Amino acid sequence: MVKDLTYLSYPLPEDVERLVYAGNLSRARRVIDRRLADPKVPACLKERLRFELRIIDEIPRTYTVSESELLRRFTDAVEGFTHEEMEDLRDAGTLDWVMIDGTVFFKNNAFENAVKSCPALHSRLKNPSMLDDSTENARMLNEVIAKMKLHGHAHYRYHLRTTLSIAQHAQRPGQRIRVHLPLPLRDGQCTPGSRIATEPAAKHIADETEPQRTAYFEEIYQPGMTFTADFTYDIDAPYADPDPAKVSPEQPSFDTEEMLPHIRFTPFIRALCAELKGDETNPLRIARRFYDYCTTNAVYRYVPPYFTKVNIPEYFAAGQRGDCGMHAITFITLCRCAGIPAQWQAGLYTRPGDIGNHDWARFYVAPYGWLYCDGSFGGSAYRAGCKERHDFYFTNLDPFRMVANRDFQQEFDPPKTFLRADPYDSQSGEVEYDDCGLTTHDFDIHREMLSWEVIDD
Repeated sequence: MVKDLTYLSYPLPEDVERLVYAGNLSRARRVIDRRLADPKVPACLKERLRFELRIIDEIPRTYTVSESELLRRFTDAVEGFTHEEMEDLRDAGTLDWVMIDGTVFFKNNAFENAVKSCPALHSRLKNPSMLDDSTENARMLNEVIAKMKLHGHAHYRYHLRTTLSIAQHAQRPGQRIRVHLPLPLRDGQCTPGSRIATEPAAKHIADETEPQRTAYFEEIYQPGMTFTADFTYDIDAPYADPDPAKVSPEQPSFDTEEMLPHIRFTPFIRALCAELKGDETNPLRIARRFYDYCTTNAVYRYVPPYFTKVNIPEYFAAGQRGDCGMHAITFITLCRCAGIPAQWQAGLYTRPGDIGNHDWARFYVAPYGWLYCDGSFGGSAYRAGCKERHDFYFTNLDPFRMVANRDFQQEFDPPKTFLRADPYDSQSGEVEYDDCGLTTHDFDIHREMLSWEVIDD
């Protein structure tokens, strides 16, 4: 069951942990296999060890770039770039790396991450067009923020198509295949349209109120088969400018509980929460302190699949690095630890011309109700020196979204048999055969924005 991943909070045996951190993966597998065959090892610990095998399998598939290859990419793209600069980026946490059998390997998109997150490199790029998209994105965001402040909201209508195809190595003609594709749900700023077209015909369309809504397919796989969901939805994003002085003295207590393994009030999270909170008692001001910690101290970094981290908030808050979902779940965990209701939202960022996975958070402060928080976009604005945009993403979101998730670590309808490729979020689809689930390396997702329009109301 997706929601019951408590065993990820169990400790690994010290020798296994040491081997994995040292990058001695083949020996770590041998030691784990030996423990799994040992009747003296508790069944609960064996669950944790089996999951560690999955993490070990993922590491060499995610960290594929050698030191020399990464340096070549930097020197080809950045004027006067040196090996010492690369080492400095590595020590600063910008470049994600691991040891595998005594050799350093960097994450497959470490170069792209550095270009995205290091403004100091931008003026030295030999091909400045590498930044064109981020510049256009900032321009569109600034424009829509100004309109939201003027009109009180922004209302957009979208028509999207998602197509999933199976990688050649994972195709099994004649075998039963089950596929889940994310769909927009009804929650907050998102209203799904009545039109959903699927090819082949979906066996089940989950209700609009499901926490992680999908279209479910079940077919006998044929060579070249793809799975498509074509849908419309509206995003009506409100603009909020809450006044801390008007916050109610009485606040609700829903959505303040733990959810292991990640939303967990560990000693470190409790200490960090208390340090950031200080003597402040106003929940709006406290949430702002959590937002500022996540956006002004952390290095944005593309990360390996979330299942490789057994406590995301501690990974993010202690290392001060991570991506959009890590910003979000850390903010949520700190808020809940402080007694402030907080929830996960996620799906897609759908700016015209750019569609990609994205996660964010929302939190509840009476009398204002649910307010939004996008630590990733806020951090980007902070790095760019744009205070107005940085302030906006505390309590607000732009309308360039598709909401497929309104909660973290939830089951599908119908449930998936095997552990999901992403046990926590639903953005890129899930696939399984009768005997195994597929990983994100085994299938591809293609998204198209067929149309979009601004709704004047």
